[in-house]
Amino acid sequence: MSIPELQSNNEIKSDRMGGVGVEVDHHHHHVAEENCSSKLSNQGEGLRQYYSLHIHDFQLLLQHKTHNLNRLQAQRNDLNSKVRMLREELHLLQEPGSYVGEVVKVMGKNKVLVKVHPEGKYVVDIDKNIDITKIIPSTRVALRNDSYVLHLILPSKVDPLVNLMKVEKVPDSTYDIIGGLDQQIKEIKEVIELPIKHPELFESLGIAQPKGVLLYGPPGTGKTLLARAVAHHTDCTFIRVSGSELVQKYIGEGSRMVRELFVMAREHAPSIIFMDEIDSIGSARMESGSGNGDSEVQRTMLELLNQLDGFEASNKIKVLMATNRIDILDQALLRPGRIDRKIEFPNPNAESRQDILKIHSRRMNLMRGIDLKKIAEKMNGASGAELKVCFSLICIACLVFLEALFKFVIVEAFAKFP
Repeated sequence: MSIPELQSNNEIKSDRMGGVGVEVDHHHHHVAEENCSSKLSNQGEGLRQYYSLHIHDFQLLLQHKTHNLNRLQAQRNDLNSKVRMLREELHLLQEPGSYVGEVVKVMGKNKVLVKVHPEGKYVVDIDKNIDITKIIPSTRVALRNDSYVLHLILPSKVDPLVNLMKVEKVPDSTYDIIGGLDQQIKEIKEVIELPIKHPELFESLGIAQPKGVLLYGPPGTGKTLLARAVAHHTDCTFIRVSGSELVQKYIGEGSRMVRELFVMAREHAPSIIFMDEIDSIGSARMESGSGNGDSEVQRTMLELLNQLDGFEASNKIKVLMATNRIDILDQALLRPGRIDRKIEFPNPNAESRQDILKIHSRRMNLMRGIDLKKIAEKMNGASGAELKVCFSLICIACLVFLEALFKFVIVEAFAKFP
């Protein structure tokens, strides 16, 4: 091979090697760029996670601080209200004492007649902050010491024992569960239910409404049941008190309870006061100096007479009294104007006893062939309560008999078991 050809071959090889070197350099440069971009991408993702974590922490901290702020604001408002109440109490304590009186009559838009014990009665002005529509007779009020201005309506002061006499729920007794007392139901509707539901009838006729009704008769004849039924049908507050509860140990306590009893009846009108065993305080008064120790009982009865005279029947307050000893009651209690109707509750006759037996056997699964009429005829002289107890005893006897029969059958079965 000649020298020129060798030179030409060397140049070709040199050119090829140079091309390969350029390609290798270009590849290394591309790889370096990819590594750099990968590192930058990893660094960006790390920074993003770092800041996201811190942002989440700051959001939780913000929520916690906001919750604390709301809690502190609520505590501040509570403390501010307590401070205002304490300031008002302090202001009231720093004021001179007020007179306590009882409203007798509303005289106009801004005048009332108030009775202050023991000074007397005064016509006083009403403070501008007092709602006169809330002032009714017998309302306890406070009068300023210097000007006798009525500035506060006080809550009624009722003895806890008297408050317990009020039945919270309307009695669930109805006329349908009362048997053999059709005439008595008719009369009590006339003197109690009709005036409460339709007082305009009495106003149009110009006659006074009845105040009190006396229910008398042997025990267990339905006096209390009928009183509860009339309270149910008139939707009245039912206040039940036994006469023996008004007989107190200390002087003046019984009469005070009677006063508070009628105050509570006025506040919860329309209301019915049912006084059971009225003969315990309403018996005929003895001569003075008899030494029987009945002076406190007589004082309680006099207060009852005073209260019966002191309220208007149009105030939707009715008084029901019950006794089984009408013969010993004081005539002053029985006079018209206090007791306007006397309703007798005798022991039921045969027909009434049959009606009572039907009512008490409504929910019983009686076998066919039982003649309630014959049972009623055989129970001559029994009261309604005794008839009810008779059915209860029969049911208990049946249960005892069935239990004994069941035990006997089990014993016989085990005895025959081989």
